[in-house]
Amino acid sequence: MTKIEGKIVFGIDIGGTSVKCGIFSREGELLYKDEIPTRTQEAGRFILEDISRHIAELSEKNSIEKADVLGIGYGVPGPVQEDGVVNGCVNLGWGKIDVAEQSRKLNGGIASAAGNDANVAALGEFWRGAGRGAKSMLMITVGTGLGCGVIVNGRVVFGAHGAGGELGHIPLVSGLTEPCNCGKTGCLEQAASATGIIRAAQRKLKESDEPSVLRGKDDFMAKDVVDAARNGDALADEVLNYSCRYLAQGLAVAAGVVDPEMYVIGGGVSKAGDFYLDKIRSAYRELAFYASRDAKIVQAALGNDAGMYGAARLVLGSMEA
Repeated sequence: MTKIEGKIVFGIDIGGTSVKCGIFSREGELLYKDEIPTRTQEAGRFILEDISRHIAELSEKNSIEKADVLGIGYGVPGPVQEDGVVNGCVNLGWGKIDVAEQSRKLNGGIASAAGNDANVAALGEFWRGAGRGAKSMLMITVGTGLGCGVIVNGRVVFGAHGAGGELGHIPLVSGLTEPCNCGKTGCLEQAASATGIIRAAQRKLKESDEPSVLRGKDDFMAKDVVDAARNGDALADEVLNYSCRYLAQGLAVAAGVVDPEMYVIGGGVSKAGDFYLDKIRSAYRELAFYASRDAKIVQAALGNDAGMYGAARLVLGSMEA
């Protein structure tokens, strides 16, 4: 048994397959982390109970007294209102559920807060990652989908329905026929996500006879497209330019509303670094309103831990408000 000294907060990042659990100091130092499986059976009714049980186990393992727990923060993959009410979460099987209130009941009244996973990841980067020192930023996570979190004056923008920052679902992309996962067609996510990059490459290969290392492959990932473009594959580079320009257009739209100091780009595709980011930067400078063109576009720093950091900061912030 180890002992963690001082006041702590739990940061919980709930995903469709696993729940990441972190113990943080009040100042934001990650003291311990692990994860448990996400049980989505029976409409996800076990998830919060499993987390509560695990928090109790972690507290015993690390000699944490209840009086030393300042709060528990949650990141959830769905729209979440500022009061901690989730407006449905398909990945978890949840309908409308008050996560913050349920957590307080399950954990003996410990202060709790919840937010959308992209929002809390943004808050994590703002607090302890690439956004440290800024007053406002957007974080965009380029993965299977396109997540986005908005921070203004140090606070998450939730929106009236918990959908603040849904940049991936603004209707920007023309010429598509297949629907987005949200049910609409033409969402930014359909061009700018990792999935969008793959589909754009597949369309390009089908529509042309242009040579490419991607041609003839039964299955390839967005990383394969990026690597091919980096190595001089013209077709792959055209696809990546298409995706990056749409993402830059989305950032330019956001700039006209929020005008943030910086954009933090995370997710698997961002690991390509400046080769990828420079394409976004170039297109953004062309498309953004002149007063916003100098906003920084940087790579995320916290990786998969950003959600835990942000969830911890979310509950600390709610206690300070």
